[in-house]
Order: sequence, then structure tokens, then C-alpha cells
Amino acid sequence: MASLCTLLGLCCLAAPLVLALPPFKSQPEQVHISYPAAPYSMVITWTTFNETESVVEYNVWGGKLFDLMAKGTSTIFEDGGSEKRKLYVHRVTLSGLRPGSAYVYHCGSEDGWSDIFYFTALNETTSWSPRFAVFGDMGNENPQSLSRLQKETQVGTYDAILHIGDFAYDMDEDNGRIGDEFMSQIQSIAAYVPYMTCPGNHESAYNFSNYRNRFSMPGDTESLWYSWNIGPAHIVSFSTEVYFFLDYGVDLIFKQYEWLKRDLEEANKPENRKTRPWIITMGHRPMYCSNDDKDDCTQFESYIRIGRNDTSPPAPGLEKLFFLNGVDLELWAHEHTYERLWPIYGYKVFNGSADEPYVNPKAPVHIITGSAGCREKHDGFIPEPRAWSALRSTDYGYTRMQVLNHTHLYLEQVSDDQYGKVIDSIWLVKEKHGAAAWL
Repeated sequence: MASLCTLLGLCCLAAPLVLALPPFKSQPEQVHISYPAAPYSMVITWTTFNETESVVEYNVWGGKLFDLMAKGTSTIFEDGGSEKRKLYVHRVTLSGLRPGSAYVYHCGSEDGWSDIFYFTALNETTSWSPRFAVFGDMGNENPQSLSRLQKETQVGTYDAILHIGDFAYDMDEDNGRIGDEFMSQIQSIAAYVPYMTCPGNHESAYNFSNYRNRFSMPGDTESLWYSWNIGPAHIVSFSTEVYFFLDYGVDLIFKQYEWLKRDLEEANKPENRKTRPWIITMGHRPMYCSNDDKDDCTQFESYIRIGRNDTSPPAPGLEKLFFLNGVDLELWAHEHTYERLWPIYGYKVFNGSADEPYVNPKAPVHIITGSAGCREKHDGFIPEPRAWSALRSTDYGYTRMQVLNHTHLYLEQVSDDQYGKVIDSIWLVKEKHGAAAWL
């Protein structure tokens, strides 16, 4: 008697299909890229759940697919939760890239490959005008700005993303599965442009282990603080959290401070400041804000601004250090709102002039952009803004920034609540940079 397969004209392949299950645990996921602060390079990072090789196959857009190959290494990350889940985090550095050229790549191994992605190698000159999306405080739940950022990233609106702390809410939850989900969510952005980060308070679990293991920032501090150059800008990323989680080591405050001091002194050498005149910092908790939630920035004697006197020795704050080194722009998040400040130092406004406050200002400019969207919703403001507060918004959204040239920098705030409307914009104009600009 004929079998059912024969009667239906089908091939009896059931057994082989059962044996050819997709290699789920070895399948790459959570793909993201970052700039390693080494010219002509890019780091590709991804996760698998069992041990595999770490391979990236790539080529210039338009060339033969995957004609080039680079290998890297993987590290085991064990989440601190009760299940002690293990992830394999893979890192491969692509070197010798042609600046400004588009590359197509996938990553993985013969046990499983990722989707195909693309990126543009960074222009290494100081005369180009890099474009950024800037935001903090984006969770896997209620990430309202994500879809707009996904589209803008994939059509080439940005050269890099600056995520200023607080990811997923929280990456350690459900034994790290929320971290996995969030990293998969941002793959549609972070696999296409360098996704540059700094830690926030929501990364604190298990001594910031999810943050330190999942991201691949420059330097040797497990992404806690670092700097990099892009176009005419020197960007410094640091941890405000060393001032608050003292159980992880009071010495971290001093180690970071000394590193910041050295880095800013190097950036201020005449030959360096001439070629990269803009110094931009990014840290999670602001020095100033006019929110009503009693956070550090609502206090006159903010830890970030003036330091802590309850440590031995007293821990220095950052406002004076940044001012003396001529930091032009300070980017912050943490407050789930947008706030633009007038140029400020020591709670005093130092506008360039009454008509053009951001033209040759006499103090750094602060932007707080923590409204990308998360499960904690919005923060509130005090009823009357402070004298140094120029504009406030509780709309969900994010900031766009372009460092146009050596003298002009443009910032605008996008409201996702208002379908992508630009609700605020300024030109920051500096004919002189460095501490001499304050005179």
C-alpha cells in the first residue's frame, strides 16, 4: 500500500527536518557597533548563548559580499541573578577601513550567522561635520522615540548615537533577559552606526556588570569612562555614578577625576585644541536641573557639581574642572525631560550677549535630554523655572546635534509626541575655545 507521502506527491523528509533544527543558542543576536578610538576601525559586538567562533565577514558596499574576514574573541558573561545565566559576548575589530566608505557585513560563525547589516566608516578628518542623535533613559518598555530613531538611522541621518545612560529598565531584570530584549531592540539602530554610551544609575546592579560586559567602548575601563575624537570634536564620556554607589569603591571617584584631568589637559594642548576645538562631555546625572523630584541636580550643593565632603579625603566635583579646561558643551540625561540652560557656571548665567546668548558665551552650555521613553514615564518641573533655565519640555523625544565646523555647533530637540516636530534649536558659536574663551 502506498504511503501518505507518495499519495500526496511529497518527499518524506520529516526525519532530516527534525535533525536540522535552527542553531538557536549559537545564533548571533544583539549586534551593535562602536568606534574604538583607533583610526580606520570599527568594533562589532554580539551575543550568543553557547560558545562559537567570533567572525565578521564584510566588504565595501558594491563589492563581492563577504570577501573580507576578521576574527576576534568572546568572553563569558555570567549574570548576577539567581539563575547565573551565561552569555558569550563576541568582539571583532575591523581595521584598515576606508574613511567615508560604506561596508556590508554579517557576524557569527559556521554555527550561525546574523542578518546582513551595513555601516559607514568614520571620516577621520577634522574638517567634516558629524551628526549625532543624543538621548538617555530609554527602556525596553515604552521606548517611544525608538521607531523614529530606527528610521532616521537607517536612512543615514546620523554618524553616531550618544546614549547617555539608563538602558532597558533594567538590563539585569529577569536574570538578564530584559537586557537581552533591549539589546535586540536597539540592534535596528546600533548595528548601523557607532552606539556610544555611558553608565547610568539603572545599570548599578552587580557592580554595573551588565553594562560593563555588554558594551565595547574605547580604553581599558570597561566602558565606564573614555574619550574619542570625531570631526572637530573631542568627546569625553564619564560615570556620574561613582559619586553615588560608594560600596563599589570610593577610589573610583578619584581614579576617574585624575583620568579626566589628564584627558582634558591633553585635549587642551595647543596643537590638539587647534585641530579639535570642541570639547563635549556626556554624563548621566546633571549638575543643574529645575525638576521637582529631589534628585542631585535639584540641590544647590550637587555631588556632581562640587563633590562630596563625606568621603576621606573629600571627593572633588566636576564643574570647576570642566570650566578651567574650557569644556564647551555638557550633555546630560537622568531627568525624563528636556531642558536647555543658559551658559552657566557657579549658578550664574554668562550669556554671550542679551541678543545672542550662545554666541561666544562665557561659560559652558548644558543640555539635559532624558526623555527618549521608559516605563517610569515623565518627570515633573518646579512651577517657575530657574533664572538659568532657558527652555523646558516634558514631551518624549531626543536631541540632534551637528558639529558643523570649528566655530559652529547646532542642536535641536525633536518631539516624538508631536510627530517629529523640532520644538527647540540653537546655534552654539565659539570664535575662541578653551579657558581663554571665558575671559
